[in-house]
Amino acid sequence: MSPRPSAGARAITGVGLYFSCNGFVFAALLPWYPLLVQRLGLSSWEFGLVVASFALGAIVSSVVPAHLISRFGANAVVVGGTVLLGLSAATTAWSVNGWMMAICLFLVGFFDAIVDVAQNVVGIGVQESLSRVILSSMHALWSLGGLVSGALATIAAANGMDMRLHLALITVASIIVILLARRLIGDAVLRSSSATSSIDDIAEVDAGPSAEAGSSEGAGAKQPSSRRAILLMALPLAVVAICGTAVEDIANNWSALAAVEFSGMSAATAGIAFSVVIGSQCLGRFSGDILVQRFGPGRIARLGGGLIALGGLGAVTAFEPIQLLVGLGMMGYGSATLVPGALGAAAHLPGVGRAGGVTLVNWIMRIGFLGTSPLVGVIAGLGNLRWGLSVLIVIGAVTMVFAGRLGGRPLRSD
Repeated sequence: MSPRPSAGARAITGVGLYFSCNGFVFAALLPWYPLLVQRLGLSSWEFGLVVASFALGAIVSSVVPAHLISRFGANAVVVGGTVLLGLSAATTAWSVNGWMMAICLFLVGFFDAIVDVAQNVVGIGVQESLSRVILSSMHALWSLGGLVSGALATIAAANGMDMRLHLALITVASIIVILLARRLIGDAVLRSSSATSSIDDIAEVDAGPSAEAGSSEGAGAKQPSSRRAILLMALPLAVVAICGTAVEDIANNWSALAAVEFSGMSAATAGIAFSVVIGSQCLGRFSGDILVQRFGPGRIARLGGGLIALGGLGAVTAFEPIQLLVGLGMMGYGSATLVPGALGAAAHLPGVGRAGGVTLVNWIMRIGFLGTSPLVGVIAGLGNLRWGLSVLIVIGAVTMVFAGRLGGRPLRSD
């Protein structure tokens, strides 16, 4: 028996608010980077190292998400992690030097990685319970939250608003939204679990990976013989995810600076470049569920890789705003389904459970994430930012090579 539509709709709405709130908090900080760079007097390579501390914090979180989910449940981890994420982002505005900014971004990365795994575990559980593809749309809502937040931050910066006040207000708003989202999901599970059996897939999210150990699906699947075998199965998925997050990382940390350097935008208005990337990514993710459903995740990921390469080429050869923004838009759209596709496939890795598979691929993904900004910064220091951002062309090519590992079959909804 399927869960009641009202319960499923409330669960989807709650998960959507989880993702949009996470994007809302994180993106609130990014348009302020050019002003922080100017205020702290950071060079390109220093800024690259500072923002890499975000990825380092995510890597240090390691297996923490899976353990927290197992003990407290994914929903509790999302709520608590979001509160700490917001406080860490708000504190970054008080940085007085590069070291303090790096420490704050380390904490932002640490808590963001935990929330990211937990919200994906919730989303995958709801997706499988309802037997329909929703994960790209959930990531689209993350992008939408980031788009709105980035636009608000750009407007605030352009109008001279204090960065510290802006980020404090964002933190308060995020706490309110995340508590509302938790209530929606909790009510849906509570009302439906007594009436149906299949809604247990949603409740199972709160039980963590241990709840999946005894499932019939897990029992019937062939288990890998070693951790090495599991890692080898996870690596191709992680490579695709790394390509997706590398585009996001470059957009987060370098798009505003590229807008200033390539096209002469002011530091206060350069946040529009970030908004273009995340906005096009949002559109790509909303359309991604339909495309993946029809053509399969591998084909769509391969097409996305081509768009990333072409968009990167357009961006690094731009000398005026239009070409730059078009190239950034192509990159954002092309990267749209890569992370949700990789994490969705990771949830079905045998022998590790849903939370374990998502945590593993997410962790490897963030190791790759760690090197993106320093690599761009070093290349930019040796040459210029155009050469640094040329790595986008390579990222697109690598995506096309590994895209098939996501699976070529269209996904069916029952």
